[in-house]
Amino acid sequence: MTLISNDPADFADEALAGFCDVHAPLVRQVDGGAVRRSAPAQPKVAVLLGGGSGHYPAFAGLIGAGFADGAVVGNIFTSPSAQQAVAVARATHSGAGVVFAYGNYAGDVMNFGVATERLRGEGIETENVIVSDDIASAPVGERERRRGIAGDFTVFKILGAAAEEGADLPEVVRLGRKANDFTRTLGTAFAGCTFPGADHSLFSLPEGMMGLGLGIHGEPGLEDLPLPRGEELGRTLVERVLEERPDGAGDRVAVILNGLGSTKAEELFVLWRTIGPLLRDKGLELVAPEVGELVTSLDMAGVSLTLMWLDDELERLWLAPAETPAFRRGRIDAQRLIPSATELIPVRAPAPSAIPPGSEASRNYARSCLEALAAAQHTLHRLEPTLASLDSIAGDGDHGRGMVRGVDAAVTAAREAADAGAGAGSVLTAGGDAWADKAGGTSGVLWGAGLRAWGQRLGDEESPDDGAVAAGVASFADRISALGGAQPGDKTLVDALVPFVAELTAGVDRGVPLPQAWETAAAAAEAAASATAELRPLKGRARPLAEKSLGTPDPGAISLAAVFSAMGPAFAPAGSVTR
Repeated sequence: MTLISNDPADFADEALAGFCDVHAPLVRQVDGGAVRRSAPAQPKVAVLLGGGSGHYPAFAGLIGAGFADGAVVGNIFTSPSAQQAVAVARATHSGAGVVFAYGNYAGDVMNFGVATERLRGEGIETENVIVSDDIASAPVGERERRRGIAGDFTVFKILGAAAEEGADLPEVVRLGRKANDFTRTLGTAFAGCTFPGADHSLFSLPEGMMGLGLGIHGEPGLEDLPLPRGEELGRTLVERVLEERPDGAGDRVAVILNGLGSTKAEELFVLWRTIGPLLRDKGLELVAPEVGELVTSLDMAGVSLTLMWLDDELERLWLAPAETPAFRRGRIDAQRLIPSATELIPVRAPAPSAIPPGSEASRNYARSCLEALAAAQHTLHRLEPTLASLDSIAGDGDHGRGMVRGVDAAVTAAREAADAGAGAGSVLTAGGDAWADKAGGTSGVLWGAGLRAWGQRLGDEESPDDGAVAAGVASFADRISALGGAQPGDKTLVDALVPFVAELTAGVDRGVPLPQAWETAAAAAEAAASATAELRPLKGRARPLAEKSLGTPDPGAISLAAVFSAMGPAFAPAGSVTR
């Protein structure tokens, strides 16, 4: 159980603040995460790790010389927002570019991708290295679909050491991607983890069983098997990882036996007693193996085995010195650092743009937009436990919490914009930007981008007629589809969104009054959301657990259908204007 918290919603923020206070000589807190206390003596590539909280010492615990320059920290098991990533990048960029490194999860890929576009637009060279080491999550021929789990650590270490040596951005990226190509991991879960404030774990296993093929966001394993003796488990992990030995790999390997949060060090040592000798019997030379908790999942009970096959350059970087709050190796040359905390990299933040005033007609309609967002807020708070339960079947159980954080932020920002005289378009845009920033994750970036597109389509000059409202919803859908890449049938929110847009547009085109057209569209979305129970997920975090997801509707589709149904009376009031 995760027992110590104040307000569970503040757990991640308070944990980060406490971490930065304890380790103040090495790190400092900034908007969006944490960075090194000292600036580099000369421009160097900024290596930024990123992801949700709950994985300590990944990601903030690895900030320091020879490792990361900063960490972008999201809520528990939730991708940080693009705005968080941009803020941390600005706080660390010293003139040689930025590389984001993170696991292969849809929310991270989208948010860091958006951040990369923004930073490049500001003239900051930015690249991404995505970790995909989990051999259980996709077949050999589909490595690009694999999750990043404890192999994060080996890839991050190579990136950090290369940057510390002074390699330029293309070289740092090349070495990081090479490390990923030569890293393989397999894990198994013995018990699920619990969110702060929760009274039960995200999943449970039958007595005497384990879940082989775990994720690091509290997801259950892909295959439930009888829990074996330690010797048998060690053989299983070694044999399955070695089956995926990379082409051209040599005989030297970096090895990590990782605990997920509740597996004691002594248990790991018992397991290593089998794993170490067995790897040597297979003809491998073990280079600086690590046994301990390096990439955790709150209080999850489980272990994972990671191998990174080494050549001369990867081995040099794997053995290079590092000094971070959670990991130290060798001795760092202090002459390479600026020790004074007063000589920090200035944060490059563009001045905030003023909210443009809207016309009287648009300001009046902005109140309808506010009313719609408030209705969504009420609905999502009511549905939060249901959405969390649905998401825990094949995901990490954070969908309800993420949607609530997003809509709360959206309502606050939209109200402030409306009070400042903004029109409807700017109100929705402000709400969307706040939703994306505070919610993070896949749902956050999608809803944020969708609301922004909706607002841009409405503009701030006119009160929209029925056709303009339908066009705004279509823009919302188009942006989400383009950003997420999902299609109907992939078991995502798109399965509910597409029929909603189709019914609404068709009804308005036939001259059906907007309230009736919206009601029909909402019913179609709700039916389509329920029907996702029969689909296998082809996108997102639930995809590796596709079989477990059968029979359960997609939480993103359920929440979207509920939100659009709740918004209807505000966006399509009785007596609304028709074309």
